[in-house]
Order: sequence, then C-alpha cells, then structure tokens
Amino acid sequence: MEIQIIPLLFVVLYLVGMLIVGFVVGRTKINNSRDYLVAGRRQGLFMVAFSLSANNIGGGSTVGLAQKAFGDWGLSAIWYVLAAAIAMIPLAFFAPKIRKTMAITIPEVVGRRFGKFSSNFTAILSVLSLFCLTSSQIAASGGIIAALLPSIPLNVCLLVAGVVIILYTTLGGMIADQISDLVQFLVILIGLAIATPIVIHDAGGWQTISSMLPGEKLSFTEIGWASIIGYIFNYFCTFLAGPEMVSRFETAKDEKTARNASFLSAILMTAMAVFPTLLGLSAYALRDSLPGLAENGSNAMVTVTGAYAPGIITGLVSAAVICATMSSADSNLLCMSTMIINDLYHGLGGKKTLSERQTITWTRVSNVVCAVVAMAISMAGVSIVTMNTFAFGIRCAGPFAAYGLGLIVPKATKHSGQVSIVAGTVAFVLWQILSGGATLAFMMPVVFGCLVSALTFLAVNLVEWHLGVEPAPSAYLTKEQEAAELAEEKVKI
Repeated sequence: MEIQIIPLLFVVLYLVGMLIVGFVVGRTKINNSRDYLVAGRRQGLFMVAFSLSANNIGGGSTVGLAQKAFGDWGLSAIWYVLAAAIAMIPLAFFAPKIRKTMAITIPEVVGRRFGKFSSNFTAILSVLSLFCLTSSQIAASGGIIAALLPSIPLNVCLLVAGVVIILYTTLGGMIADQISDLVQFLVILIGLAIATPIVIHDAGGWQTISSMLPGEKLSFTEIGWASIIGYIFNYFCTFLAGPEMVSRFETAKDEKTARNASFLSAILMTAMAVFPTLLGLSAYALRDSLPGLAENGSNAMVTVTGAYAPGIITGLVSAAVICATMSSADSNLLCMSTMIINDLYHGLGGKKTLSERQTITWTRVSNVVCAVVAMAISMAGVSIVTMNTFAFGIRCAGPFAAYGLGLIVPKATKHSGQVSIVAGTVAFVLWQILSGGATLAFMMPVVFGCLVSALTFLAVNLVEWHLGVEPAPSAYLTKEQEAAELAEEKVKI
C-alpha cells in the first residue's frame, strides 16, 4: 500500500494545530482550577453546543454509521445518530438544573445528596468506564494513522495518537478541549458536507445510485420501531449520566445557555446523521467498482470518497474521521482525571486540601498517567465495540437515578440514591451477560440497568416517605455557598 500524501497532510496539520491550541490556552487562559476543569463557567451557546455535538460524534458515528448503512441497516442506519439528536431534546429539561448545581463532576452532586459511599462508587464506575472509552478512541485514532502510513507499525501509530491527545488536553484543560471540539466538529461537518454531494454527483446522481439498491436498503424503518425507540432511550440514559456531557453543561455561562445548547446540538447532530449514511449506501451500490472495499463495509466511507472525489476531499474526510475519534478521547481523558483529583482523592482518604496550582498540576499528572495506561490497553487489541458497550453501561446504569432524578426530586431520601446505584449496576451487568451485550426483550443492557435504577429509586422513596424519613440534602448550593463558590472561581494562581 502507498502512503496517502494529501490525507496525511491534512491529518498532520490538524494534529499540529491541536498542539498549538493546547500550548496557547495553557499559557494565556488558565488562571485557576475552574478555568482548567470547567472553562471558568463562561462558555457561550455555540462553544457549548459544538462541544456537546463533537463528543457525541465519534468514529462509530462516522465510519461506523457508513458501515451500518452498507450492511443490513441501509437507510435506517440514519437512526444510529438521529436517535442521539432526538435524545438531546428531553435532555434540555435537565441542562439548566445540571448547570445550577455549580458542581464539577457527577460524583460531586451524588455525594452532596446521598453521601460519600454513593460518590465514591459513582466515581469508581465512571473512571473505569472512561479508561475503556479513552482506550477505544486512541485505538481508533491510531488505526486511522496506520491506514495513512501503512509502513508504520500500528503500535507506533497508537503512540503518536496518544501523545498528541495527552499534550493538548494536559496543557489547555477544558478550554483547549472545547476549542478543539469546535474545530473538530466543523472539520467533520464541512468535510462530509462537501464530500457527500461530490461522490453522489460523480457516481451518476442519487437516482442512479438508488436504482442500484435493493428495496429494503431504502427503508427508513428497516431496523424496526422497537430498535429505534430503544436507541433513543439508550442515548438519553447515557447522556444524562455521561461525565463528558455533564461537564459541558457545567461550562455554560448560565442556565439558559445550557438549555439552548442542548437544542442546538440536536440540530447539529441531525445534519451529521445524513452524510455518512448516504456515503455508506453509495459504497454498497458501487461496490463492484470499488477495489479494496472491505466485505463488511468497514472502510466504505473512505473507499467510496477516495474513488469518486478529488484527493483534497479524501484528505478532508480522513481529517474528519480522526477529528471525530480524538474529540471523544480528549473529553474522556479530562473527565477521568478530574474525577480522580476532585472526587476520589478526598473520597478515598486524601486529607490535604489542594491549592489551585496543586489541583491543576495533579490533574495534569493524572492526564498523563491515565493516557499511558489507556494506550497500553489499546495496544492489547481488545475489541473497540466490546470496550464501548461495557463502558457506556457501567458508568451510567447505576448512577442514572441518583444523579438524574436526584436533580428533580427534592424530597428524595439518602437510601434511595444508595440502593438505586447498586441495583442499577447489578442489573446492567446481569443483562449484559444474559444478552451478550445485545438487545434482549427489546431492551439494551444500559436501558435495563437505568430502568431498574429508576424503579428502585422511586420504590425506596415511596417506602421511606411513608415512614417519615427525612429528605437527603439538596443537590444545589445555598445562596451563601454559591457566592463563596463564585468568589473562589475568581481566585488567581
């Protein structure tokens, strides 16, 4: 295989650009730990919305979506991302409440309401899942670099991807993370928006392509309404209790911005659902004329673009794919390190109160250590799908009710949160084993775990309300605490 010069050039420019962003932000914008961890809580609508969208659009939502369209799903593959867009709409109801907590992490809020055990258990589940997610995204990024540089060993490509992610995330924190998210999503959107009509036009137009497709490939609901509804619930559950999503809402300058960002993100993701689906369908229709196309369509998007679009467009698409994977990896890495320092350090016995500078320093150290471990996991060759499926479920199935319902049920009791976290986690693991990670009785493992978590939360509350048990403390700060928090955020290093 030959080195693909133009795509490689785009990717190199992107990687260098991200390093520059991290360096500049680290030198000019980081004045205290809140700047580093939640971007100073001053981000506007577009920055928050694009960051939310970039975190949801990864390799699975681009290359993976095209593969699904190429395979059995056909046009109905669009629901793989469209369901996520729809899930952002009810999430807009929770977004202002998330911002109102003035917290940094999910375990912090859970701990306020339901105690140290709940906080530590939630943090451990989240860190475990984020290790898996970071590893899978580094593996995906390294795989793309390896495809562009076939003469370079895969482990070297994984190392390159991991080092770039470490550097710009560690240097610039959340601000650099969100700037890179903005750039990444624009590259993804522009790259695919340009490539898709060019491919379709040069292949003879959509009428020609659609005439070459069997009827079931053009069905909008081929996967069935049960699967479509299941995906919507799946995304809602994982978004509401997803550390990287919650951290984005916490960066918003106010509650209204957080809510509107959720709506705007839904629109942006709807656009992103269309392009990979059409490219996957085009690859299937033209498969007999596409040398090098994998039988399962795993490289459908890049192959059809390379065959029917100019080299510069293929470069844009390659950059878009690596942007999609890295936009998730950097967020997962920063969220993981933040929880380790913000929640687990004190929750597991750390006595010393860290200063602003120490918080930033140790979070950076944690970024490096966690990324190195994640790179080692990525080199072990564990299935990306397996890691992702386990990670999304284990982090949110248990804490779903304690965090999500804890924000909107002011009279919730302490035991309701504690019991629901354990019950939801156990239910997820059992359903994961029984289903083999797939859908069973119309429910994915994570949805079943979240359902059990919610039902347990409500059942315990009903019993304890009847017994007259006192409500747990509020998820929100008092006015005096909020004023102190705001004053602390203004402290300079």
